Amino acid sequence: YGHSNQLRQARAMGDYLIVGVHTDEEIAKHKGPPVFTQEERYKMVQAIKWVDEIAPGAPYVTTLETLDKYNCDFCVHGDDITLTIDGKDTYEEVKTAGRYRECKRTQGVSTTDLVGRMLLMTKAHHSNIDEDLDYRKHTDNFGKGPKGRSPWTGVSQFLQTSQKIIQFASGKEPQPGDTIIYVAGAFDLFHIGHVDFLEKVHQLAERPYIIAGLHFDQEVNRYKGKNYPIMNIHERTLSVLACRYVSEVVIGAPYAVTSDLLDHFRVTLVCHGMTEVVPDKDGSDPYEEPKRRGIFQLVDSGSNLTTDLIVQRIIKNRLEFEARNQKKEAKELAVLEAMKKLEEEKH
Repeated sequence: YGHSNQLRQARAMGDYLIVGVHTDEEIAKHKGPPVFTQEERYKMVQAIKWVDEIAPGAPYVTTLETLDKYNCDFCVHGDDITLTIDGKDTYEEVKTAGRYRECKRTQGVSTTDLVGRMLLMTKAHHSNIDEDLDYRKHTDNFGKGPKGRSPWTGVSQFLQTSQKIIQFASGKEPQPGDTIIYVAGAFDLFHIGHVDFLEKVHQLAERPYIIAGLHFDQEVNRYKGKNYPIMNIHERTLSVLACRYVSEVVIGAPYAVTSDLLDHFRVTLVCHGMTEVVPDKDGSDPYEEPKRRGIFQLVDSGSNLTTDLIVQRIIKNRLEFEARNQKKEAKELAVLEAMKKLEEEKH
């Protein structure tokens, strides 16, 4: 949702947003192993509602040639630094030409921090649990090189505001003739499996209005165990709202799909993917009511990617990721040092 927020801000600066997505090879060269494959990433970015078009295989260094090729007036990046493998600013050329704009980085989230939560089996990131010492110790060494910490890679806490939700929400009410479809789950680490599922659900009706029910952290933890969900309820809300197939999100939906909920939202269809449905606390089927009404449907997304698999990918590459983050941090700190020196020389 940090990436989505950047795309939202970029889209607001113009009329048409083209998003360049790097290949696996480019990322591995400049940053370290990517978590998702390029095909997965192309599809993920395309599913974000502010994106008009993607440019697959975009070069890591943005040049005027690339901007002209896609007929772009300017490019947008967050206010953090991106450096090439040899420490150069990747936006130098377009900045000099005056075809660069900047947007604010989303406070409180980074890929680095999420990777950290996956590697650490604590629950401190859940929305109602006091931060535990393990996690604090971990965030210190995860986003920190030997010389202190970088404000970009470092970890800070995400604070949800109503404004953020408004910016991400569609604000559209269901219209007469819309098919109101309800789906529920954790939607943790919003990924291509979720996108494929929502896209399939979206295709079930002429005019779909999809409401996604998100379970609270404690509920997800009850049926998923370990340190799930990796993202807390606030973070999951924004991630799901950024998807172009979703019209509305219920924040903290009840685990059992009750007749109250179905009547309140005037739901025509309830869908679930092929993942296992864990019984409710009392052992009952959470989809009993929609099944009784004959409005329940299983939908096969055709994707086998799950949140578990992503975590496994991370753990497999754990050492590479830790090395990557420390290198990234060291590069950023070096730039900060240089910037400070320049400032001092000016005075």
